[in-house]
Amino acid sequence: MDSEVRIARKGPYEVDVVAGQDYFWCRCGRSQKQPFCDGSHKGTGLAPLKYHADVSETLYFCGCKHSHTPPCCDGTHNQLND
Repeated sequence: MDSEVRIARKGPYEVDVVAGQDYFWCRCGRSQKQPFCDGSHKGTGLAPLKYHADVSETLYFCGCKHSHTPPCCDGTHNQLND
């Protein structure tokens, strides 16, 4: 089982979320539909994080998968090594 989190990209994904909608943020970094889950985590022991939008707004979803405030970016990618 490969439970290692992969960095999808160093930097956030700008997403316009819609009030009332659910979004499933990819935690593993393997999804081809970043920043959202496409089921690629199967067998890793990792699962997506459900985010429910209470209001319509622009959010910045974490791309490095190391944010301390998932699913949103907190700038942690600036401290990651290449």
